[in-house]
Amino acid sequence: MMTSEKLLKQIDFIKEIDKLKYIQRRTKLFNSDRCENDAEHSWHLALMAIVLAEHADESIDLLKVIKMVLIHDIVEIDAGDTFIYDDEKAHSNTEEERLAAKRIFGMLPEQQAEELISIWEEFEAGETREAQFAKAMDRLEPLLQNSSNNGGTWNEPGVNYNKVYAKKSVIKDGSPVLWEYAESLIDDGVKRGILKKANS
Repeated sequence: MMTSEKLLKQIDFIKEIDKLKYIQRRTKLFNSDRCENDAEHSWHLALMAIVLAEHADESIDLLKVIKMVLIHDIVEIDAGDTFIYDDEKAHSNTEEERLAAKRIFGMLPEQQAEELISIWEEFEAGETREAQFAKAMDRLEPLLQNSSNNGGTWNEPGVNYNKVYAKKSVIKDGSPVLWEYAESLIDDGVKRGILKKANS
C-alpha cells in the first residue's frame, strides 16, 4: 500500500503538536500544586465551550469555537507561553507567534493549513462572536483555577485586582452571564484576601 503525501504531512503535524504537552503554564490544576500544560488547558477550554455554549451572548458556531480553543496555543511550541500579567512581554499576537503559526500549521496539506491559520488569526483578532466566546473560555479557566488555589498566580509580584479585572473583562464580550459570575469570583478573591487591591 502506498501512503499518500497528504497523510504523511498530517501525521507529521500530529507528531509535532505532541510538543504542546511539554509547554508549562503558570496556572495550576484545581486545588493542586502542579502547573498545567498547554495541551491540558486547550482540552479543558474545549469541554468548557461545549458545556457553557448556551451562555454565549449570541448564537455561535460551536465547532469553530472548539477548533479555536484547541489550536490557539499551538504557536507556543515555538514562541513559549507568555504570562498574562507579564509587564515585559505583551500577551498578544506577536511576530514570533505568527512565524510559529506559519511553520507549524504549514506542515499540513495546504487547504488544512490555510483553514487553521485563518481560525488562529480570527481568535487572535477577537472580533467575531466565536472568537469572543473562545476568549471568554480562555480567561475564565485560569480565574477558576486561581480562585481554587488561594490566589495562585494572583500572588505573583505586581498582580493585583486592577490587573486581573482588566484582563478578565473581555469575558463580557463573549458572555455577560459568565462575566457576572467571573466578577463575583474576582470580588470574592478580594474579600478572602487572596487578591490584593492595587494600593494594598
